[in-house]
Amino acid sequence: MKYELIVFDWDGTLLDSAGAIVQAIQAACRDLDLAVPDDNRARHVIGLGLVDALRHAVPELMPDRYQAMVDRYRYHYLAGDHRLTLFSGVPQMLERLHAAGHILAVATGKSRAGLERALDHSGLRPLFQASRCADECHSKPHPQMLAELTAEFGIANESTVMIGDTSHDLLMASNAGVDSLAVTYGAHAHDHLTEYKPVACLHSVGELDLWLRDFA
Repeated sequence: MKYELIVFDWDGTLLDSAGAIVQAIQAACRDLDLAVPDDNRARHVIGLGLVDALRHAVPELMPDRYQAMVDRYRYHYLAGDHRLTLFSGVPQMLERLHAAGHILAVATGKSRAGLERALDHSGLRPLFQASRCADECHSKPHPQMLAELTAEFGIANESTVMIGDTSHDLLMASNAGVDSLAVTYGAHAHDHLTEYKPVACLHSVGELDLWLRDFA
């Protein structure tokens, strides 16, 4: 196989959550009487660690109010996260890759607690052998998450691929010296993703699965 280690982003790549994240950011801003970012600005920060995301989405927010913003964001996001669903075809794709012998991992902007909750709720935990989160590593696009995952399994960079729906995922892969695949059904638009020169840009989970069958 070409890619022994396949690393997935979570939100917007496996889980259909980009809209919920945008709405939670905007609702938290309203709660704190802050300027509400438009959809594009709020979507841009998906995949970053929460503090880095807030710095970009709400640049006027003072550091002493970060915790209040985080608390309100989590309040709104957690109120509906149990209703979020995986993109159609995700479980079957992951099961096939796992059965074929690929090592599967997650690199996400979620917190460890958030990812653990998502893994349990989705039922995908048995399919992943490792994960890295933004509250235990540098936030994307820093390469630490991918560097740690390749080191954990002793996998060469050329045998690793990062799959994500944002420029942060693709730039992290570039910074780590590994290939990337872009998916366009999540947070960032096709034209923005292609700027970061992924190996391929796929428009659905079905297309992604077919590409991985043929080339991974």
